[in-house]
Amino acid sequence: MTIQEINYQLIETDEQLRQFAEENKGIQWMGFDTEFVGEKRFYTLLCLIQISTENGYYIIDPFGVKDMTPFLEMMTNEAILKFTHAGENDYKLLYSIYGIVPKNIFDTQVAAGFAGYRYPISFKGLVEGELGISLKKGYAMTDWQQRPMSKKQIEYALNDVTPLYRLWQSLTKKLKAANRYDWAMEEIAIFEDVNYYRQDPDKEAISSNMMKSLKLQERLFLLRLLRWRTEKAMERNYSKEMILPNKQISQIVRSVPSGVKGIKGNRHISPRFSNRYAEFFYKLYSQKSTKEERAILEKIKREDVLTQEEEVLIEFLYLLVKYRCIEEDISTSLVIAKSGIKKLSTDKALLEKFRKSKWKRAFLGESLFKWLQAPHKLKIIVNNSTIEIVEK
Repeated sequence: MTIQEINYQLIETDEQLRQFAEENKGIQWMGFDTEFVGEKRFYTLLCLIQISTENGYYIIDPFGVKDMTPFLEMMTNEAILKFTHAGENDYKLLYSIYGIVPKNIFDTQVAAGFAGYRYPISFKGLVEGELGISLKKGYAMTDWQQRPMSKKQIEYALNDVTPLYRLWQSLTKKLKAANRYDWAMEEIAIFEDVNYYRQDPDKEAISSNMMKSLKLQERLFLLRLLRWRTEKAMERNYSKEMILPNKQISQIVRSVPSGVKGIKGNRHISPRFSNRYAEFFYKLYSQKSTKEERAILEKIKREDVLTQEEEVLIEFLYLLVKYRCIEEDISTSLVIAKSGIKKLSTDKALLEKFRKSKWKRAFLGESLFKWLQAPHKLKIIVNNSTIEIVEK
């Protein structure tokens, strides 16, 4: 569909947004998407909001509209069904800027995973597969800060919402026919939970693979180094990579125990950077740990070394899940990843989340659902014509 074929309204002022909200008072559904720029920035810049409703198509320009309240109230209105494709990043952005969490949503990417498509599937791929419509996606990396926007930019932006209603209709029909609609909606409801958007400020350090192989003082330093990088990125509104490239972090951590000379003498660290920060980094390294820091480091566990039997068990359980998914035409990625089976044994939060999933329990069956939670307690017994999984 070209720009000439789409009748849309461009909303650039507070008054126009209020009129839009009034015009769409009482609607039952709303398609939604955003365009944003995150490169070289700490704070992602919201550049455009595209909307489809029963009354037409709309583009909201956040650069012109100062008070977004009418739109935000629609996003949190439980009487309006909002559908998106891969809306996670859009919702995270709205939460980070405006502090809101969407209500009553339908995600076509998640729904597609329950309807025979791989997960995650691109919007273009889903529209072509489900509706037989070919979309042009050549403007994905365009400069959305540009004003005025070109006709091609507007066409690209609108094409992200024009098929949403038909996708919702088609996928909903398929899911209900297969008795999977409730499963999909349970998975989508994750995006309506405020806790999903609240991130531990030290998550980067806690989840770092490097952490697990370091000694205590080096762990403390890496924790402090990552905190410093984040603070500088926030202060300057630069990406963290611009403040300190990831590839430099391991070099600094390896060199800092040898002191200022060790950092300055590392040929993999630029002299300009090491001359500026070597003394500061060594000071960070030398400081004693605080009670707060020790509590954070206690969350980090060394990587467990699996026995050959445990590795085979995890592989076997994953293949059982995969085979079940192939039989039922559900994307394996929605159920669990192979690495996720291992993490269930050590990550209490992940295990609790898994146990609360009603649809996964129903889909996998009680035995497989239970086995996935504790593969280290299982044993495979192979007879001439049978394979059994039993508890040790």
